[in-house]
Amino acid sequence: MNTLIQNVQVLKGDRYETLDVQITGSQIVVIAPSESELSAELAIDGRDRLLLPGFANGHTHSSQIWQRGLIPPLPLELWLADVFDTAIADLEQHYLSALKVAVDTLLSGGTCVVDHAYLVPGYELETIAALAKAYTEAGIRAVIAPMTQDLPLVAGLPSGLSLPHTPYPKSTPDILAMMEAIAQQFHNPEAGIYVAVGPAGFHRCSDALLEGCRDISDRHNLCRHTHLLETRAQKRLAQERYGGSAVVHLQQLGFLDHRTSLAHCVWLSDADIKILAETQATVVHNPVSNLRLGSGIAPILKCLKAGVNVSFGCDGAASNDAQNLLEAIKLGTMLHTVAEPDYRDWIAPHTALEIAALGGMKGINLGDRAGSITVGRAADLVLYDLNCPSMLPQNDPASLLVLGRPVDAVDRVWINGKPIVENGKVLTVDVDGLHQELQARGKGNGRSLGAQRSQFQTIHQVEPHYRKVMLDKDATSEIPDS
Repeated sequence: MNTLIQNVQVLKGDRYETLDVQITGSQIVVIAPSESELSAELAIDGRDRLLLPGFANGHTHSSQIWQRGLIPPLPLELWLADVFDTAIADLEQHYLSALKVAVDTLLSGGTCVVDHAYLVPGYELETIAALAKAYTEAGIRAVIAPMTQDLPLVAGLPSGLSLPHTPYPKSTPDILAMMEAIAQQFHNPEAGIYVAVGPAGFHRCSDALLEGCRDISDRHNLCRHTHLLETRAQKRLAQERYGGSAVVHLQQLGFLDHRTSLAHCVWLSDADIKILAETQATVVHNPVSNLRLGSGIAPILKCLKAGVNVSFGCDGAASNDAQNLLEAIKLGTMLHTVAEPDYRDWIAPHTALEIAALGGMKGINLGDRAGSITVGRAADLVLYDLNCPSMLPQNDPASLLVLGRPVDAVDRVWINGKPIVENGKVLTVDVDGLHQELQARGKGNGRSLGAQRSQFQTIHQVEPHYRKVMLDKDATSEIPDS
């Protein structure tokens, strides 16, 4: 298919150019001045439209769609107890939640999603198959990082292993063998499905598991994705476990490189940031969930100034309650004005869009293939309608996309040159039918809030310890670097 987008606005740095952009097959093949003499099978009028590269949702957990609005405001370590207690085990629900994440990502400017995927115990490969099926049908690029751990939940708390607990039920060698099988069976870049290793984080993973994931990544040239220093508790745990920095420890394990993306990174030190810049690892900024869980404000301005690659993520819908990339970009852009008095260092809207697109693609080792409107790059493109009410009066489209509240602004989406969204409608998914399925299978179904919360049992086992180690006078004396 040969498509020509004519007279469309394209953002070049902080200015706009009106251009003609031609797509042939999967690639951008020509970028020319407007009203060129190019021809194509399909010509699209780009007037009153803005063309941008697609964004990457750099971190989410698709299955949490079923936990939207279910878990009350809690810090991560207590919130996790509720998440584990209410996790879904139905493979069809995993499939449907991945479809929902894909749809919401597409309609908020995304062409790629990184799914740090929960696995149904005993059905791990079947879980990945359900996710891959959904993302393939939707036509979105997807990096599936099976979330693995070999330490129990309480290991994520300072002194947590002093609590009563049972060992993690799956051995480290078995977990690594499972991860190897997933990589061999499901990693299929040609189909837009990429497997990444996805250890949950140093707080719930042994060094043996982290090193094993590193080795699998090296053997198959897979990306590495993990949580890092999301909370003050994790910073204290690193000091307790390693006698210092978790970032230094991951560097010593050889886990950090240009294929590594690290979700949250709220409690980084300046020395940590320097290491991340040197190793070319990516920080995935999840501002909505960081605030929802009271984790803090990640030092993103310091990261950018040091040369660290940064991308945006929504995080899962149990800690975000939505999957709107534009919302995450808006909050992640504005949040840092309160931490930096020099307004010249604030994130400009055009910079935020570059972080969301090229930063996101670099974070999954696709920065040389997508993330910019460049001849030879994959045609992962989003066309925004500047005539929709939320984009009027068209003063500065980039500013309105980032700082406003764009609704129904996505007009068309192409991924690898294939049309996925037209006239604001997803072509690859029966969205109405999907929403009906979500409604029919919803956990609430009219039950009282008290009945829903009766599922929450684990929190009662860990909350007293959490309050003791995190809310005493000494524990609250630290403040995050910002």
